[in-house]
Amino acid sequence: MQACSKALMVQGTTSDAGKSVLVAGLCRVLARKGINVAPFKPQNMALNSAVTIDGGEIGRAQAVQAYACNIEPTIDMNPVLLKPNTDVGAQVIIHGKALTDMDAKTYHNFKPKVMKYVIESFERLQSHYQSVMIEGAGSPAEINLRDRDIANMGFAEEADIPVIIVADIDRGGVFAHLYGTLALLSPSEQNRVVGFVINRFRGDVTLLENGLEWLEEKTGKPVIGVLPYLHGLMLEAEDAININQLCNDEPSLKVVVPILQRTSNHTDFDPLRMHPNVDLVFVGKNQPLPTADLIILPGSKSVRSDLAFIREQGWDTQIARHVRFGGKLMGICGGYQMLGELISDPLGIEGKVGESKGLGYLPLTTELKQQKQLKRSKGTLTLPNQQSVEVFGYEIHAGETSGITRDAPIELSDRKDGAIGWENQVFGTYLHGIFEAPEATGTILHWAGLTKTNGVDFAQMREDGINRVADAIEEYLDLKQLWPDLDIWEK
Repeated sequence: MQACSKALMVQGTTSDAGKSVLVAGLCRVLARKGINVAPFKPQNMALNSAVTIDGGEIGRAQAVQAYACNIEPTIDMNPVLLKPNTDVGAQVIIHGKALTDMDAKTYHNFKPKVMKYVIESFERLQSHYQSVMIEGAGSPAEINLRDRDIANMGFAEEADIPVIIVADIDRGGVFAHLYGTLALLSPSEQNRVVGFVINRFRGDVTLLENGLEWLEEKTGKPVIGVLPYLHGLMLEAEDAININQLCNDEPSLKVVVPILQRTSNHTDFDPLRMHPNVDLVFVGKNQPLPTADLIILPGSKSVRSDLAFIREQGWDTQIARHVRFGGKLMGICGGYQMLGELISDPLGIEGKVGESKGLGYLPLTTELKQQKQLKRSKGTLTLPNQQSVEVFGYEIHAGETSGITRDAPIELSDRKDGAIGWENQVFGTYLHGIFEAPEATGTILHWAGLTKTNGVDFAQMREDGINRVADAIEEYLDLKQLWPDLDIWEK
């Protein structure tokens, strides 16, 4: 395949080195310069996903990167998505649609066939865009994954594209990470590495100079730049849950979210985490649910298994006490299904064939079916004693829920969604991203007991976050080293 000088791949020394954020920032930089650019990630493993304009499912990080390019996300931006449903297996999604479930060994043997789909998507993007910014996965130096690799150097070699390697200095050992990663690559892979980026540096960069000189001398590769630690940066995480609590102005409503074994799309809660009047608390395994105004059950990739996990933790009893004493309870997607009376899986979509008794707060039953629902949705939300407001979001679920009534709280263009129950104390919906609509967030928080809310524009916060990263990239990276043939950089 002919080399594409305007395509660039960002690989990392570790997971969470900053690949997703760096790609988003580089996409915005190129878009600002008038370059028609698109993001790409050959293979993603994440439970955070997004619904594309062409009706498929991709990793949420690639959707954010598409927004950084000022374009709509499409399935070609992430042709392979793996959604773990057990410790050893995952649902395999190809070109936006679920193919099947595979264990790790089966998928490893399947990878050579998958490369065809990856290259197809990459070539389509190349044909439509001037530049493609590519994100690797994990680290290219993971020896056990190098055979049949499609996510890092295996793809870079096949597509014949240059690579930069990013490392997170905040973790410590940054020079060992960079030097060791390069040393573990083959000679041809080393040759395509055009430089290094050091991420999340705090302090005086002159203190790094002798280390940077040593690294360049030992490897023969330039350090493209050192990016500072951007405090308070707001960009949705690719997969790991951000448990860091923010110091909000005057929090007056406490929201608790239990973290399940297969929690999906936890980015639903980012708008609440940033809200000045909300104290958001994530509660993990073996921790009791603290006193709260509102408990929200999140989405789940394995609903029946996570429902059993809730009971194992004793959270079902604690939730019952919370509701009995007047607290509000909400469920999103899988959490919404759990609030019903029954969840059945006659085909074994998420595990063993069978059914599970729900928590019983809503008069609904759910049957898991083969065809996954992938939709972008918008409409109006009307909660008891509240004015109707605009609501939007997206749906990703295998279940079909029965019992939704004509007076359901959400009116979409083609149907009703959601339910209210237990004397107006329990609310459920299929809509992921519901808190990204400012009016809907205000209405739900008011329903939960917040008398006055300052509100947040989450879309604008995300936009500001992307621009902060892009500004730092333009200030601290030598971009002409990355694209010497693009005559767009400051002289």
